[in-house]
Amino acid sequence: MDVDDYSDTDESDEAIDDFDHLAELVAFPRRAKIIRKRPDHFKVWRDDEFLNRFRLNKDTVKFLLRIIKPKIVSQTSRNNAVTHSQKLLMTLRYYATGSFIATCADFAGIHKTTGGKIIIEVSKAIAALRPDFIHFPTTDDEIRTVKQDFFNIAKFPSCIGAIDCTHIKIRSLGGNDADIFRNRKQFFSMNVQTICDSKLIIQNIVARWPGSSHDANIFRNSAIKQHFDNREFKDCVLVADSGYPMQSYMITPMLNPITNVENTFNESQIRTRNPIERSYGVWKRRFPILSLEINVRNMDTVQAIIVATAVLHNIARKFGDDEPRVTEEQENEIALTLFEQPHVKSSG
Repeated sequence: MDVDDYSDTDESDEAIDDFDHLAELVAFPRRAKIIRKRPDHFKVWRDDEFLNRFRLNKDTVKFLLRIIKPKIVSQTSRNNAVTHSQKLLMTLRYYATGSFIATCADFAGIHKTTGGKIIIEVSKAIAALRPDFIHFPTTDDEIRTVKQDFFNIAKFPSCIGAIDCTHIKIRSLGGNDADIFRNRKQFFSMNVQTICDSKLIIQNIVARWPGSSHDANIFRNSAIKQHFDNREFKDCVLVADSGYPMQSYMITPMLNPITNVENTFNESQIRTRNPIERSYGVWKRRFPILSLEINVRNMDTVQAIIVATAVLHNIARKFGDDEPRVTEEQENEIALTLFEQPHVKSSG
C-alpha cells in the first residue's frame, strides 16, 4: 500500500469516528439548561400581598432600590442575570420568613450558593445606610421636638430617648465560645441595645454583644455612653428600666415608692419608657427573622442583618408603611424574645 492509499484510509476512519460521535449526541442529547422566568413582583402582587411578602410597601422598596442600586447592581450582562430589584426582594423575603437561604433562593429562581452571596451583599449595603437613618437628633429644633413629643406622653421633662435591650435569635455559632450566646431563656441570641424616640424611630443601635451579656454592661461599654458622659446632649436624659444604674442622664424608676409624688413619678417614667418596648414588637413583627432565627454562622453577616432590618424599620416608620400580617407561630416566637423587666409596682 502506498502513501496515498494510507492517507485515504486514515481520513475514512476519522470520518467514521465523527459519525459515531454525532450518533451518540443524537441518541443522548445533553440536558438543556432550564431558565426559569422570574416574575415581576411589583406587578404580580396586590399592594397588601406585596407588603405581607416583603414587609415594606411598594413605594418604599422602590425608594430603597434607588439608593442602594449602585452597590448591588448585577456585575454581568449575560441573559437572565439577577437584577438589583430581584436581589433586594429575595433578601426582604428572607427577612420576612426566616427560611433557609435555599428556600429563598428557590423563591427567586436561583442557586442557593448565589442566594447566600446575595443576602450578604444586600444586607451589608442596607446596613451601610445606618448613618443616614439611625442617629440622634442634631439640631436644636430637632432635639426640642423629640423632647416635646416625649413630654406629651406623660409630662416627663427633658427626655431625648428610651433605652433597652432585646434578644435577636441566632443559630449557634459553634466553637469554644458558643455558650456565651446562650441567654437566660436558654436559646442562642444577640443582646441588642437600642435607643428610640416616642415615634418608635431607632436613634442608636449596638448589635455586637452575645446573649449572655447584661444590659447595663452593654451600655457601660457603648460609645453613646461616652457622648452622654461628655454632656454632648446637655440637659437631655434617657429613660430606662431598673436593670440600669441611675445616673444624672439615665433616669430609672424609684424602688419601693411610698409617697404620691414618688408613685406619680414612676407612672410617668414607665409610660415615657413604653415606646422602646413597643418598638421591639413592631420591629420584630415587620421582620420575623429576628425572632425565628438568623440561621447563618458568620458574625459579620449576623450583625449586618440586624442593623439592616433596623435601618428598614426606620425607613418604614418614616414612610408610614402599614404593619404587615404575622402568623400565630411568628407571634409566639416574637413573644419568646421580648424579655421584660418586672415593672416597679406602686404602693397605692
